Amino acid sequence: MKQHQAKQEGFTIIEVMLVLAIAALIFLMVFVALPALQRGQRDTARKNDVQNIAAAVTQYTSNNRGKFPDSNGLKGYLGDLSNLDKESITVQDNAGNGTVTPSTESAIVVKGVRCDATNSDGATLKKGTSKQFVVVTKLEAGGNGVAYCLES
Repeated sequence: MKQHQAKQEGFTIIEVMLVLAIAALIFLMVFVALPALQRGQRDTARKNDVQNIAAAVTQYTSNNRGKFPDSNGLKGYLGDLSNLDKESITVQDNAGNGTVTPSTESAIVVKGVRCDATNSDGATLKKGTSKQFVVVTKLEAGGNGVAYCLES
């Protein structure tokens, strides 16, 4: 009588290890990319907040016969900001030529200047007209952070 060997079904250990290695590689790629995506989203929110602050300064100036707002006056014109706290916004009068260094949680409004250059140390400003102003914050881009300067 002939004996038949039963055919074994299932996965070999090599096949299981290969699937686990591929899954681990996919998880690794997601966990590496996720913080960069989140930084990008927060930076986009900061840029939107800076635009809202600039619009509030313009609206305040229009409603108050050309008078430039102070920090407290500006807060009443600001709507909801997604990434910056209203209390962290400071207003400075003409700094002339120089550098302002905000943090990622704050914004600085400076009257009478224009944006010259931005880097990780802050935004370099140059003298502008009395009606010009800039809003500066710091972005997380690249891990170091770089200043973002929006001029009116």
